Amino acid sequence: MSGIADTRSRRARRRFTDEFKQQAARPVLDEGKGVAAVARELDQVPSALGQCVTQAQADRSKGRTGLTTAERDQAMMNNTKLTILQINDTHGYLEPHPELFWQGDKAEYRPSGGYARLLTIFKQVRLERNGAVIALDNGDTFHGTFHAVHSEGQALIEPVNLLGLDAWTVHWDFAYGPDRMRELAAQLNHPLLASNCYQIDTGELAYPAFTVLERGGVRVGVVGIAATIIDKTMPEHFSTGLRFTLGKEELPGHIRRLRERERVDLVVVLSHLGFPQDVKLASEVAGIDILLSGHTHNRMDAPLQVNGATIIQSGCHGSFIGRLDVELTGARVTGVRHQLIRVDDSIPSDAEMQRAVEQVVAPQRHMLSEVVGQTDTALNRNTFLEATMDNLLLQAIAEAADTRIAFSNGWRYGAPIPPGPVTVNDLWNIVPPNPPVSLAELTGREMWEMMEENLEHTLAADPYKQMGGYVKRCLGVNIYIKAENPSGSRIQQFFVNGEGIEADRHYTVAFITSQGVPKKYGSNRRELPISAIDALRRYFSNHPRVNADFRGAVVVV
Repeated sequence: MSGIADTRSRRARRRFTDEFKQQAARPVLDEGKGVAAVARELDQVPSALGQCVTQAQADRSKGRTGLTTAERDQAMMNNTKLTILQINDTHGYLEPHPELFWQGDKAEYRPSGGYARLLTIFKQVRLERNGAVIALDNGDTFHGTFHAVHSEGQALIEPVNLLGLDAWTVHWDFAYGPDRMRELAAQLNHPLLASNCYQIDTGELAYPAFTVLERGGVRVGVVGIAATIIDKTMPEHFSTGLRFTLGKEELPGHIRRLRERERVDLVVVLSHLGFPQDVKLASEVAGIDILLSGHTHNRMDAPLQVNGATIIQSGCHGSFIGRLDVELTGARVTGVRHQLIRVDDSIPSDAEMQRAVEQVVAPQRHMLSEVVGQTDTALNRNTFLEATMDNLLLQAIAEAADTRIAFSNGWRYGAPIPPGPVTVNDLWNIVPPNPPVSLAELTGREMWEMMEENLEHTLAADPYKQMGGYVKRCLGVNIYIKAENPSGSRIQQFFVNGEGIEADRHYTVAFITSQGVPKKYGSNRRELPISAIDALRRYFSNHPRVNADFRGAVVVV
């Protein structure tokens, strides 16, 4: 099941072949032409242009169109160029939103992202490069906002298809369960690749491991690696009937098949392991040309070169696009140029995508724009040890549970909220799963062990053992740690409500999801009849102006 035979994608490519040939005959984009002028011209370009060039099937018996073998071999003797576009961790953000940018010692919040702007850039690059472009998505695509979660991803199908992507892999997209994941994948015009996702009952791959594409005379093999933590630290329903490996053991065999049997010129790994994990993976596995990394939301202004592989990652929330212009000579990479493109309000919106997005968001726009209160603190998740957005969330769930101690997961996603009004839409961006508020009794010893485990998951010296987001978010505790210490010995001091923790004492704690307090910890676990969103709304009702500044919950000493 390692190749691709997507009938729907073949029909889409055939449908656009004639239009593509007409566009490919046009002159290359004048580099001096402004983006607005390009956007007007690009309204005439098929939105699925990236799918128009025939995808070379892994099963060679099906044949392919495009260059003949002789033509392709001759082209590869000369310099051949291919552009790769990357988006990662878009988390359902269809519209522009604030994004945090550090400026000296200050945080600035600038409008960023939006699918209509993404498509404008995609079209511009496809026209500029005469279709010698592949566009790839590292996943976390169908989860993270009100519209994504309430439709179980359905609301994003048309906008994602309009981007004309060539392949993707996954993580949070499994939030609605494996059955729903298969339904979503079946509606897309590009394949889901996961070389490390297996069906437990059969041992077979649940999704194809790779696909083979041909653009501009370059034959490209793309191998997908899904997030390995889906069956390890995520809620159990994400992975029912599935198991996930790291993907490292399988990768050399896929690379060998792509090189020797599929005769590819370029090997691309599309990974959702995380940047530290991907760097180690590239150091251990030979034969990778390009590694597109996801999961950890790194904004890379320059690529990293490891063991012959060029590694990039491109932020989150659709606020950035990674662009790699790759030059090959005789099936050997001889040059790579990288650009981290900021998707800002200087980019005009593609009209077709804007209509598709508006169809999704218009019905709930009034409801989601309701102002629930004001924040004096800028709320974000851009800091590792403690985050203001989660401080607000913990304050709300602790008050709803009538306790002084609370825990939640160190999520990375969630567009920031500048000081000022807070809307219902903002609340859904803070905690899109909207889980129930829960209570449990933990001993001091359990709390200590839970935090040591979490610190190992985030700070492990071995990147393969890093399985968290950021450090677990805490309220009512002050923990002083040595980050450089080995597993199990990082915590130096632990205070609960200002007093030293007592190992055998039972503490009542509030939390949301098993990522906040894993099931193996605590007793008398119970869900309260209030959801996280309702707890936030109630908190704003009781505190019309909120403050969620740092309290030193976790401090490196």
